[in-house]
Amino acid sequence: MFRSNKPSIATFRADYAKHSDFCDVFKNDTKTLYLLAFLLTTNHKESEQCFVSTVEEVLKEQSVFKEWARSWVRRRLIENAIAMVTSASHRNAQKRDLWIAGQPKTQQQCKIDTVTKLDAFERLVFVMSILERYSNWDCSLLLGCTVNKVAQARMNALRRLLDLAAPFPRVDGLPRSHGLTMSRPTHEAGALFRGDQTSIFERRMSLALIWFD
Repeated sequence: MFRSNKPSIATFRADYAKHSDFCDVFKNDTKTLYLLAFLLTTNHKESEQCFVSTVEEVLKEQSVFKEWARSWVRRRLIENAIAMVTSASHRNAQKRDLWIAGQPKTQQQCKIDTVTKLDAFERLVFVMSILERYSNWDCSLLLGCTVNKVAQARMNALRRLLDLAAPFPRVDGLPRSHGLTMSRPTHEAGALFRGDQTSIFERRMSLALIWFD
């Protein structure tokens, strides 16, 4: 009776992500994971700390299903970034870096640097709810606040991005258009995120400047 259960137990265990599965995620998604950490923390030192601590923590996990490995890694990184950003020491000595300093900016670099200008809480909500597509409920759990506060912070972030567009320079010789409505981001967000994993980096980052392209 018990012997017949062994194959199913073995199969169940095989469904768990192994060390190598997590390593593959970090190897294949290094660029997007680091960028996610940077958008949340706004400086390279803390982005590196966040990335490294996430690697160390995730590689100790033994009860994550393979198909959840990528989303689990991103969630752990977000949790670590939130802890760093909301800590007292970070609030007292908050430092914002440029994504790449000392050279003419590309459109993508401008997008990244503009998002990092948002206030901490609004930025966290923007990145999680818009770029990472977390629900208001998930955001509220991770941030320890109400769903209404998350919804308000997201709207504030969108308005702030519009304000930041006013003095924004032209980049790569492309002029800025105006007259956008607040309904456009909601409509285009879904379209930007439907696609293969190879272009998800460009899709996510293109979304950051939808409101003032």
